[in-house]
Amino acid sequence: MEPVPRPARYPFSTNGIRRDSDGIARYEDLPRSLVAVLRHWAETTPGSEAVIEVGGPRLTYRELYEQASRVAGGLRAEGLSSGDRVALRYPAGVQWVLAFWGTLLAGGIPVAVNTRFTEHEVSFVLGDADVTIDLGPDTVLPDGEPTAPSDPSSGDVAAIFYTSGTTGHPKGVPTTHEAFLSNAETMIRCLGETREIGARLRTLISVPLFHVTGCNSQLLTAAYAGGASIVLPALDLQVLLDTIQRERITFLVTVPAVYALLLRHPGFAGADTSSVRWVGYGGAPIAASLVHALRDAFPRCQVFNGYGMTETASLMTVLPNDEAAEHADSVGYSVPVVDLAVAPLDQPNRGELLARGPNVMTGYWRRPDANAEALAGGWLHTGDIVEVDADGRVVIVDRLKDIINRGGENISSVEVENALSDAPGVAEVTAVGVPDDVMGEKVGVVLVPTDPARLDVDAVLAHARVRLADYKLPEYVCVLDSPLPRNAGGKVRKNEVRQMAVWRSTTS
Repeated sequence: MEPVPRPARYPFSTNGIRRDSDGIARYEDLPRSLVAVLRHWAETTPGSEAVIEVGGPRLTYRELYEQASRVAGGLRAEGLSSGDRVALRYPAGVQWVLAFWGTLLAGGIPVAVNTRFTEHEVSFVLGDADVTIDLGPDTVLPDGEPTAPSDPSSGDVAAIFYTSGTTGHPKGVPTTHEAFLSNAETMIRCLGETREIGARLRTLISVPLFHVTGCNSQLLTAAYAGGASIVLPALDLQVLLDTIQRERITFLVTVPAVYALLLRHPGFAGADTSSVRWVGYGGAPIAASLVHALRDAFPRCQVFNGYGMTETASLMTVLPNDEAAEHADSVGYSVPVVDLAVAPLDQPNRGELLARGPNVMTGYWRRPDANAEALAGGWLHTGDIVEVDADGRVVIVDRLKDIINRGGENISSVEVENALSDAPGVAEVTAVGVPDDVMGEKVGVVLVPTDPARLDVDAVLAHARVRLADYKLPEYVCVLDSPLPRNAGGKVRKNEVRQMAVWRSTTS
């Protein structure tokens, strides 16, 4: 497979990169591990702010290291051994951050669990990851005598994040220290900076920490550079706006839908946004008009689009500031240590996007069946169908995976369908994305009842509420009096479903 060529005027620094015998490009002189990074800043800039919870505690690097060491001691006192998994189910904030770093210092592997999962989904993840200690939302943070930190190497697994696949079952993605650190170095380079940015990097984390954007591209990137992470426990636009001003935020990342809402907020017009230097977005399409609006709203900032996956520890591509409006439909160029390739399909000029790099997973957690397909030929098969122009810009045009993208949240259509398939009165069900101006897509379900006269849609939705996280719940419903259209192989023809559906909102 031939990598997609890069343009002569490639926009990111490629200094200090080597290509090993396995064909993978790697950054030279990365720290050995995340543990080494935290220890470095605790020793060299102990008084610099590391983590601030909006409305909560503020920790310097010395305080973060010392308190995380106590968490590590508490975990070991509870029987944690090297390589054991620890589930992180705290809400976003300093407690989650201390649990993450404490687990690493103890030699354990944090398992980031989606806090919006239902009990059934949480139970699956805890069992699949074979969790030794579950730090649930009501669990007291372990505390013990400070302990000598573990000394992992770059290839050791640092954490496991879970992602929903087209089968509807979450899959664990083991992520190495090298993968986390490679993504952090990529982030810094794509900002046009070097690691010496230090305390000038003050990132406001308004997306969940159990997502690779919030954890990898913000929390860990700030830690890598010696900057500060300001964590918003819950998305509140007024609090977000106040925090930008009070904390002199320099780096924002969220989905386009949130920016659109923020710019419409009545308090935005008089806000001081002069501290903001970088505005990143991704996870959903963005209009050129919104890019221009962001530049007007944050006049000293650079804007950029980023694209990645849990399987790639976040970034695969970035569209830089000077092309953000002109090529708003593109997710940009491959980042410095990621190679991209395109596996041709039967459509001209289109194919499935493939990726390889030090940040790309080597396999799903205990899923050899999924690995054979996802990593065929030594490349990650993303499931996204793309077009690549002559300059190497990537445009995502479709999906092979049956996924609904709701404001950056990937929702498996199959998972929604499975949850409703045994709902009372339902003979057939299919789930599709319904276009939405703010969220990009919302979940729509088409139901075929066993008896049209007796179908209780409210009962079907109540059935879904105990099986699906809130963001996965259907927000539109259509009831058909005929079977779902299927192809010769028995698969539902979803394009036809979208054309024939007459949607009714479930929230109005």
